[in-house]
Amino acid sequence: MIIKDSKFIKSTTKAKDFPKEGLKEVAIVGRSNVGKSSIINSLLNKKKIAKVSSTPGKTRTINFFLINNSVYLVDFPGYGYAKISKEERNSWKFMMDSYFLDRKELKKVILLIDSRHKPFESDLLMCDWIKYMNYNLSIIATKSDKLKYSEIKRNEKIFKDSFEVDDMLFYSVLKNSNREKLSEFIFSGI
Repeated sequence: MIIKDSKFIKSTTKAKDFPKEGLKEVAIVGRSNVGKSSIINSLLNKKKIAKVSSTPGKTRTINFFLINNSVYLVDFPGYGYAKISKEERNSWKFMMDSYFLDRKELKKVILLIDSRHKPFESDLLMCDWIKYMNYNLSIIATKSDKLKYSEIKRNEKIFKDSFEVDDMLFYSVLKNSNREKLSEFIFSGI
């Protein structure tokens, strides 16, 4: 998909506020500090459409971005590092469940993982949950600029075996040279 137009539409925590046009959606999930906002900014070729922070766990809402007036990219709070109360963690779980359990518009889920590390238990749990919900799952391994080619190949095998998926892309927002490939990877099949 060639992205000609993109805009931030809304942030929300409540299902009643989710867009109602019936457009297809692609969700992006991942640990805090994995680079979700950076990937979105790179994909949309806009430096600040998604807020990037050096403090993990800044995203606290579900964020909807409209692409080419035809599909939504949906950004979720990161899991893992964020220092939040048990009450807030429970509200995030409720928010995610309200989206994933009933969202007919959702056609694909992109799980972001850090290419430099072996899979975290929380990533494996998220992967299993997405598969359990029967969503089309693809994985993007971020921060690949920090690895040598041989390390990418080694980690690719580890990730494919651990997550039991074939649909995987290694990506670096610093190089930002494969935006078209990133776009095709994210929006293919929807």
